[in-house]
Amino acid sequence: MSGGAAGVERYRGPEYRRLLAAARRSLERTGGSLAGRISVADPDDAERKAIIGITGAHQPAGTRRLTVSLEALDAAVSRGTGYGLVPLLTELGGPLRNRPVAAASLAASRAELVALAEASPLYLACDWYRQWLGELRQDGTLTRLATQGDAGILAQGVHVLEFLASRPAGAGTIALPALAAQITGDTKALNHGTGLGTLVLRALALQARVPRPGSAAERRDLWDRAGVLVDDLASRVLVLNLPAEGEGLGEWLTGAARYGTPFQVTLQQLAAHPIRVSCPRVFVCENPAVLRRACAELGAACPPLVCTEGRPSAAFHRLVGLAAGAGAELWYHGDFDWPGVAIAADVLGRHGGRAWRMGAGDYRLAARPGVRLGGDPVDTPWDPGLREAMSIEGHAVYEETVGDRLLADLATCKCRTQKSDGLPPDGQCQAGTGARRHTGGPDTSRSVI
Repeated sequence: MSGGAAGVERYRGPEYRRLLAAARRSLERTGGSLAGRISVADPDDAERKAIIGITGAHQPAGTRRLTVSLEALDAAVSRGTGYGLVPLLTELGGPLRNRPVAAASLAASRAELVALAEASPLYLACDWYRQWLGELRQDGTLTRLATQGDAGILAQGVHVLEFLASRPAGAGTIALPALAAQITGDTKALNHGTGLGTLVLRALALQARVPRPGSAAERRDLWDRAGVLVDDLASRVLVLNLPAEGEGLGEWLTGAARYGTPFQVTLQQLAAHPIRVSCPRVFVCENPAVLRRACAELGAACPPLVCTEGRPSAAFHRLVGLAAGAGAELWYHGDFDWPGVAIAADVLGRHGGRAWRMGAGDYRLAARPGVRLGGDPVDTPWDPGLREAMSIEGHAVYEETVGDRLLADLATCKCRTQKSDGLPPDGQCQAGTGARRHTGGPDTSRSVI
């Protein structure tokens, strides 16, 4: 119909743009009802004349708001195009959305997702699972999944969590691609950046009571806690003089210790070559410069020393977990900055042991004007006064700057092959006077240097 086509072109003019946009919003909001009224605020002269042509009622120039009933607009459009308002809007801007129907459908989809998650036995059994589901509801994740048609991702996430929770304690580890394939049929479904991987890691972080992982090392560690291997070759830990029993890795560690040679242990080696670590004490440092000095100055005489090389890896946690589980006492030292004391709190809270020269007095003794502390303060449960001292002084103290004291402790420690209960006698290990035991709560014992 040529007249109809010409009429449609007429409504493409700028004088109708705001009026028709208001009509579209109203119809979409009400599901297509023509019972309402729409308006145009502060119309220009062309818009005023266009609305007068629709309503037949004169409106003086300068009118602040012009109102039109949808029925009148529909009738005017029908006379000029033969279409009606809804077909015209569809022709000009695509199909109208029925928002009430869409909202009801979305609500139903969200309810289905919630019901699916609540049907898992984990919902009644585990606080962390209920917290996870609550967060997904509150932050819009469930709405996004329902809107994008990704409801299946939540079901797969629940199945992954159920699988991990149902594994026996001694079941060993499972590779991440194998886990993904078993649950989804896709070996890459749980990789970093996937929706499924993100959902599961959020739940595992709540289960482990740690923040959501923000780095590859933190993700590997979180998966490792759940018995899942991500990249067992990339996860490593640097050790010096840590003899162990067992074929393969145990022999390599013992041989390296005999010559005072540093050794990189991978998570793959720890999984493939079971070992037993039998030593009364294991010292832990954060910076490889400390271990390098210990190797150069003490060699094979240095007591067992493990280095996190910054944030601890899954391999680190696996190795020191084996040592602590066999009765070794961990003595931890790291940087006096907020990330450093956060690492110390995590290691000590997870494996127990003592803070090695990391009390408030140790910090004050070493603090000098220089690098300012950055970031938010972190609690120091082994010595609450340390947080206060660091906040007051405001300066970072990096581990290598106190290397002389640490090396002196290592040089005088006689604990390589002789297990001791509690603090060693004076003269046996100078490090004993600068450490605090940490078992999860604050230690108010006095720190003496």
